[in-house]
Amino acid sequence: MANTAKVFDRFKVFETEFAGRPLVVETGKMAQLANGSCLVRYGDTVVQVAVTASAKPREGVDFFPLSVDYEEKLYSVGKIPGSYLKREGRPSEKAILVSRVIDRPIRPLFPKDMRNDCSVVATVMSVDPDCSPEITAMVGTSIALSISDVPWNGPVSSVSVGYVDGEYVINPTKEQRAASKMAITVASTDSRIAMIEAGADCLSDEVVYNGIMAGHEANQKIIEFIKGIQAEIGKEKFTYPSNEPDHEMFEAIKAFAEEDVKLALDTDDKTVRDERLQPIYEAVHAKFDEVYPEMEAQIDECLYKTQKFIVRRWLLDEQKRVDGRGMDDIRPLASEVSLLPRVHGSGLFTRGQTQVLTIATLGPVSDKQLLDGIDDEEEKRYIHHYNFPSYSVGETKPSRGPGRREIGHGALAERALVPVIPSVEEFPYAIRLVSEVVSSNGSTSQGSVCGSTLALMDAGVPIKAPVAGISCGLITEGERWMTMVDIQGLEDFFGDMDFKVAGTHDGITAIQMDLKISGLTPEMVKEALEKTHKARNYILDEIMLKAIDKPREELSKYAPKMFTTVIPSDKISEVIGKSGKVIKEIQAQFEVKVDIEENGETGNVFVSGTDSDKCKSALAAIDLIANGPEIGAIFYGRVTRLMDFGAFVEIAPGMEGLCHISRLDVKRTENVSDVVTEGDKIIVKVLEIDEKGRINLSRRDALIEVEGLEPENDISDQQRRPRNNDRRSSDRRNNYRR
Repeated sequence: MANTAKVFDRFKVFETEFAGRPLVVETGKMAQLANGSCLVRYGDTVVQVAVTASAKPREGVDFFPLSVDYEEKLYSVGKIPGSYLKREGRPSEKAILVSRVIDRPIRPLFPKDMRNDCSVVATVMSVDPDCSPEITAMVGTSIALSISDVPWNGPVSSVSVGYVDGEYVINPTKEQRAASKMAITVASTDSRIAMIEAGADCLSDEVVYNGIMAGHEANQKIIEFIKGIQAEIGKEKFTYPSNEPDHEMFEAIKAFAEEDVKLALDTDDKTVRDERLQPIYEAVHAKFDEVYPEMEAQIDECLYKTQKFIVRRWLLDEQKRVDGRGMDDIRPLASEVSLLPRVHGSGLFTRGQTQVLTIATLGPVSDKQLLDGIDDEEEKRYIHHYNFPSYSVGETKPSRGPGRREIGHGALAERALVPVIPSVEEFPYAIRLVSEVVSSNGSTSQGSVCGSTLALMDAGVPIKAPVAGISCGLITEGERWMTMVDIQGLEDFFGDMDFKVAGTHDGITAIQMDLKISGLTPEMVKEALEKTHKARNYILDEIMLKAIDKPREELSKYAPKMFTTVIPSDKISEVIGKSGKVIKEIQAQFEVKVDIEENGETGNVFVSGTDSDKCKSALAAIDLIANGPEIGAIFYGRVTRLMDFGAFVEIAPGMEGLCHISRLDVKRTENVSDVVTEGDKIIVKVLEIDEKGRINLSRRDALIEVEGLEPENDISDQQRRPRNNDRRSSDRRNNYRR
């Protein structure tokens, strides 16, 4: 017992209430070798967060090397991984997105001149569906950093805000999330809003703004709770060697290069700007490399700071932008559709030197993406991917697949379009969009939103409303601040904010806010929302809707044709058949793809193919199998077996009926083989379906009705009955089952 007490002598438990549920923080028991760690319990959700930092700065880097990893463990929801190795592999896209959401509010609060490696690892160990593991991880990260010895100017708190029946809900439960028209994650310091990540069902600026403020207010209680923990057990922050260039060096380089840099920056063409800056860098190094030996990186940093100083002074003092635009002016815009002849839909959106080409592909519902994560989302039929090749910014490097930035931008554009995507009942297709950034000078994620709308309408997807996206920037200095619409790359690099908003004419569908400062005031948020609303309306009305004003009425001839029907769920097995035999026959016979989804007492059937007539025929066959034929219906069937008493005819895959010898022809038939052979296609009419489900067919009646043939003589009922001397054949006929 004494040893146990010694091991856990630093063990502490802190508890509060968070949106009506207990929040318990445990420290000092686990991960004691980390710079700071905690185990956070929110309801039955449990997340372990550990923060570590290197003792020395990393050499040769000009940024703060922070890594944030949100690790989903499938044991947290009682699942065994489905991979061959039966262990978690690379992070899911959801985990990457959560890592980015954790990163964004904490990064600006680290010292800008620190170069020590810092790592945050949030491990999800148990999940309560009513208590978000993402929010738990964000709060845990703030606690672990606050009590660690890593220099950090926190704490922050984060909440999720829902909107259910006209009321704001903090950290909604699973049931409330399903009913919510909004999902906003808000991170705050004790005075400002540090991060916003939002998806909304075309809600007004006012509703979204008030939701953000509700989240900001709810954060304050948790911030005070974290401050109390920090005051009790927080470590003293360590010191680090500053990477800030010497002030005297900076002033000397600025004085030497300032006027030349002004001339270089004063253009709307990124290529020209880069060409003008290159000789300035060479001249500065030629003059100062000997003055400051082995300090090339610091000299480059001084040139970067000189550019930043000039751009910010232009904006704050002269209301001047590098490309000559006004604060609320948007760069030259252009939209174009149907660029690629064989794809299902395409749209090119251009904003200044930013160009995004989005391609839409339609597929059967079975092409939906299957998800294997710790939340309840197991599949999605609308997918957006974003690619950012190096040539888009004039650089040369090999492609290594999508990184966290590409995944994040793709998810933002996807979220922006989700509210306007038609339901599977309205449009029974899987939809994939791919945005190829072919040129980049800022705000490519919002360019992909616009390009996606164009591609969807070009593909004939009946979206509920067109969506446009735009960004708003910010420059601050003390109490002074100003915003500007449609920031280009330079204003993003040297500014303080990239506030991205996407939406329709009527409301907001997505927000993502990136900051380089500690946070925004409510006034800054409100102004950004107002400016982006006006800008996206202009983009929609003056540019996008003039390229294509509504979804095309017909799909591309290269797109699969899709038809649907509903069948009773107890008939699904008959449509599929033993070992899938029936459904395979349908697909092979009609050259289609058939997908069936059980939905309670019914089954939704989706038939897709390139030929509409064949799709309709396959759908008719499925309806026939599920609902049975109608008396009097006429079919072209295939003869499958010959018997002495008649022929069995398949009128649909897996469904046979008997055409008695007396009804094979308009004249008397002595032998079945005299009229038909196995494999023949013949016309038949449904005469009867008996109480056992057996189908009686007549070729004779079909020929009379369809082809107008006259019977050579009337065949009496006695002649139609099985012959008495063929008792064996009669018994075999009675044993027939459909």
